[in-house]
Amino acid sequence: MDIYDAIFKRRDIRQFRPTPVSGEILHRVLDAAHHAASVGFMQPWNFIVIRDAGIRRQVKAMFERENARAMANYAGERRLLYESLKLEGILEAPLNLCVACDRSRGGKVLGRNTIVDTDLFSTCCAIQNLWLAARAEGIGVGWVSILDNDALSTILELPSNVVPVAYLCVGYPERFPDEPMLETVGWQKRIPVDELIFRDRYGCKG
Repeated sequence: MDIYDAIFKRRDIRQFRPTPVSGEILHRVLDAAHHAASVGFMQPWNFIVIRDAGIRRQVKAMFERENARAMANYAGERRLLYESLKLEGILEAPLNLCVACDRSRGGKVLGRNTIVDTDLFSTCCAIQNLWLAARAEGIGVGWVSILDNDALSTILELPSNVVPVAYLCVGYPERFPDEPMLETVGWQKRIPVDELIFRDRYGCKG
């Protein structure tokens, strides 16, 4: 699979088969993540591989609590559609993975003096590398964003200088959908790229 195939066929996966991911494949995917670009070559990421059922049950319970709060944002048909969506695979996926950012790594990092959050941006680059490498390996990834990061930090015993950026469900999917799930069910449509491209300054289409 070339890079464009991986980009256009990448999906947020929620339904997984129980087939385990081998240590060799997992290491390749994490090594690809580790080769992401980072400002000042700070490499601020850590990868916490979570197989423990007890930890995953705690995260699942937290998701259920936060999901109930999120659901209150919607009413009517939108609420019914939200209730029908499967938004995580925490217990079903063979493994969970937390990508965290060590905000103290590297000390005075070259290029970070003005934009301090470049450590978080760099960690997101690693997550994208991970996701595309996983897709090339036939592995599905689902980002669980409906979580309380403070509670997650407590569950995973993260030190104060380390923050969670992404909680991912990882494993072989039941299938890779042709289109994103939220597009398929009518929740959101992809914006045409030409609507997002401006010339020289924001809003200028000349």
